[in-house]
Amino acid sequence: MDDTTASRPVIFLLALAGFASMASMRVTDAMLPALSEAFSRPVADAAQNITLFAIAYGVMQLAYGPLGDRHGTLRVIGLATLACAVGALGSALAGSLSALLLFRTLNGATAAAIIPLSMAWVGDNVPYTRRQVTLAHMLSGAVMGLIAGQVAGGFLADTLGWQAAFGLLTLLFLVAGSLLLAALRRRPELSPIKGERGRVAYVSRIREVLRIERARRILALVFLEGIAAFGALAFAASHLYERLGVSLTQAGLMIALFGVGGLIFAALARPLVGRLGEPGLAAGGGVLMGFGFCLLALATQALAATAGAFCAGLGFYMMHSTLQINATQMAPTMRGTAMAVFAGCLFLGQSVGVSLGGLMLRQVGSLWLLAGAGGWLLALGIAFSWLLRQWHVEQPDAVPS
Repeated sequence: MDDTTASRPVIFLLALAGFASMASMRVTDAMLPALSEAFSRPVADAAQNITLFAIAYGVMQLAYGPLGDRHGTLRVIGLATLACAVGALGSALAGSLSALLLFRTLNGATAAAIIPLSMAWVGDNVPYTRRQVTLAHMLSGAVMGLIAGQVAGGFLADTLGWQAAFGLLTLLFLVAGSLLLAALRRRPELSPIKGERGRVAYVSRIREVLRIERARRILALVFLEGIAAFGALAFAASHLYERLGVSLTQAGLMIALFGVGGLIFAALARPLVGRLGEPGLAAGGGVLMGFGFCLLALATQALAATAGAFCAGLGFYMMHSTLQINATQMAPTMRGTAMAVFAGCLFLGQSVGVSLGGLMLRQVGSLWLLAGAGGWLLALGIAFSWLLRQWHVEQPDAVPS
């Protein structure tokens, strides 16, 4: 189906669900010092909620991809979005760090369905020539969620208390999930079932994806990207809170410019894709991320830190969107599974990155953590650009569908 009129409201609802998902993922970044104080535990211990969210998010991709192929992507997204409300509500009511970690894990496990299956739906319904721009527009909702989560987490921790942020997320998930399921009831053809009627062949589907050499390389790249980008981002607000002496609200606002960089890319996606091409986007994204994270690490003034967050965000979405568009072509007959494995690698990378970041925080401090991530991402962008040029030489006339 390539019905633009029918697709637009669905893309809007997917963007709304993605907004809630990404807000939930990033909501505790700026409130880590407040959680540390509330539960009388070190910041690195409070950061375990980010690690567990990411682990659950990544592991559950292995289930949601085949389930999306089997039962229809929109149906699985809608039900999972409603289930996210349970994890968010439990987080709001948590009376101990252990309880918070439990419900954050549940929240990650249920939020896992939303963004990768949304990308799979776009891959199935939008031609390749318009897919990267459509993905950028749809994922602008997720980027706005990233911004809102970081800002609201810090602001509400400073004002109404950290619990209020999770209460707000509960309402967002309920609204987004209800609207998606209502749209599906009106137009059931929007979520066709592609999988077999028998058992869900989890292992065989994933094995088929991993047999593809290009898929393995893309998955390795996104895993390494997740380690550096999200591992560093989790501690960036705490770094500014301590280094610059700003409030949690101000730290959250500065780091939110990471998401603003993503919105700028979404707005300029069409001319940037046309002018730079995929190799240029990958290399340029790596350069901007390297510069941005190093500037965040070394900044002694709020303006410089804000500029660093913006550059890092713009660079991340330049490179990550290029990874995404290539991931949609890894296994066209099993896009739900392929995109789920792709997202799983990204967020398993995040969980590894946050764990490594916690160790680095104790050993060498947040400055070296952020600067190291910048160098890592610079090298990764250049390597990805080189791979893209090699692939284009090998298949110069390939026209994906």
